[in-house]
Amino acid sequence: MFFDEIAPDTSIYMVAGYTIFFLIVLVYVASLLIRKRNLEQDLMTLESLQEERPAPAPAKPAPIRRKPARAKTTKAKQPPRKVPRKR
Repeated sequence: MFFDEIAPDTSIYMVAGYTIFFLIVLVYVASLLIRKRNLEQDLMTLESLQEERPAPAPAKPAPIRRKPARAKTTKAKQPPRKVPRKR
């Protein structure tokens, strides 16, 4: 019974699927190539701008600020005072 029927011809769907897949891959590769070309142009522009720009003067280092030494005390530390809570 089941084997008496002929399977429907679905080869057109297979061809359509492969065609759509390869079109998507083709568009993606074209997008990557365009991005690469744009990046190379940006790099060339940045390099030409860097060549035109004069070298910056060396910056002076900032002076080191030191905190004044604290006077040592002989008093022992007192524990913190307890504050009563309001209820």
